[in-house]
Amino acid sequence: MDEEKKLPEENKGEETAKKTPEEKQTKKESAYEEYCQMCRRPASVAGKMIHMPNNLCVCNDCLQKTFDSINSNNFPYMEMLALDPAMFRLGGELPKMPKVKKKAKEAEKTQEQKEIPVPDLKNLKAPHKIKAELDEYVIGQDHAKKVVSVAVYNHYKRVADKEASVELEKSNMLMLGPTGSGKTYLVRTLAKLLNVPLAITDATSLTEAGYIGDDVESVLSKLLTAADNDVERAEHGIIFIDEIDKIAKKRNTNSRDVSGESVQQGLLKLLEGSEVEVPVGATNKNAMVPMTTINTKDILFICGGAFPDLEKIIKKRLNETAMIGFGAELRDKYDEDKKLLEKVTVEDLREYGMIPEFLGRLPVIFALQGLDKEQLIKVLREPKNAILKQYEYLLALDEVKLVFDDGALEEIAERALQKDTGARALRAILEEIMLDIMYEIPKDQNIGRVTITGDYVKGCGGPVIEMRG
Repeated sequence: MDEEKKLPEENKGEETAKKTPEEKQTKKESAYEEYCQMCRRPASVAGKMIHMPNNLCVCNDCLQKTFDSINSNNFPYMEMLALDPAMFRLGGELPKMPKVKKKAKEAEKTQEQKEIPVPDLKNLKAPHKIKAELDEYVIGQDHAKKVVSVAVYNHYKRVADKEASVELEKSNMLMLGPTGSGKTYLVRTLAKLLNVPLAITDATSLTEAGYIGDDVESVLSKLLTAADNDVERAEHGIIFIDEIDKIAKKRNTNSRDVSGESVQQGLLKLLEGSEVEVPVGATNKNAMVPMTTINTKDILFICGGAFPDLEKIIKKRLNETAMIGFGAELRDKYDEDKKLLEKVTVEDLREYGMIPEFLGRLPVIFALQGLDKEQLIKVLREPKNAILKQYEYLLALDEVKLVFDDGALEEIAERALQKDTGARALRAILEEIMLDIMYEIPKDQNIGRVTITGDYVKGCGGPVIEMRG
């Protein structure tokens, strides 16, 4: 009997010995239950596990909350891994994710922005008041400032009047002007005065959907970010698309024009007004980014560009009337015309490469003129944030008075005109002139006054330095 009882046990050992090492490992692993590496809950409580590299398992709840925390930017992923496993109880709920406390100034700023009322007919600034405030910052460009003031006033009247008996169209604008004439600065100052969110984007990075680059909806994502993800405020904001001339139709090309006419066609629905789904906190759509819907019918679009070689097209059209004989116009009549861009027409822009559907949604077209010598001198010292005032304030912190004489200002303006980059050249020239002064002044505490002369700007003299007392 004892031998018979021992036989099954011996047979059982033989069966165990016949099993391969892989089968033994599988049996050993099946004896243990999988658990989440983050919350330490077993699969019987947390549900099906998601297998990740390096034999890691994560439950659906932890993975979803990780994605949510990354999208909301208030709880980094690495901090989540550092949580104490003892905080979690078997079968209990995960603790609420902590929110990062904002700085006091940022919190106050956000609160002030949320309290900004929707445009109202009673508190809208009249065009002459808007232009008067622009005059304090922008030198010259009187016609452009007048056009912008009227267009903005009409646009926000349209937004504020919800019960209009007449359907009003949008006043989207297209501004033309050489580099350094103040296109971007004018729009930035306008948004600051109106206290509305502003998004400045560059058309050179926009491409057709599906290609490397930014989709046209990315301009709305930037506006939503500028409005602190407040959809209502974003729908009353301003979008400035710079370098709009770079998306003109390409000529004499055999490759597909993914950043030209196709981008213009993609912008049509945004300019006219439609409901568009845009990602929150990102410029590209993907499955991990939340989406929101923005209606663009009350968003003011301003497009700007330098449009190089457009003068040649305008000149060609104007010279078609030139004839031979008495009273005929000379073909070189417009060669030195500084206001040639003001004579631009829609036909000129169509020949340049802009499609008619795109131009039809930009009814307000105007041009900015290049700055002359007198205007450059005014740019140096008259605006509220003039460049000279900035340097004077910097030296005033060292208790030194900085003075520029008229000869120095004229020489700086002359050098800026030679660079042919408008007001942008002024800053570069002043940085070069003031380098040695800003370096040497803090060495001597007895210096009380520094005068920049024309000879010093020319490089054939030095500044006039006066001591204290």
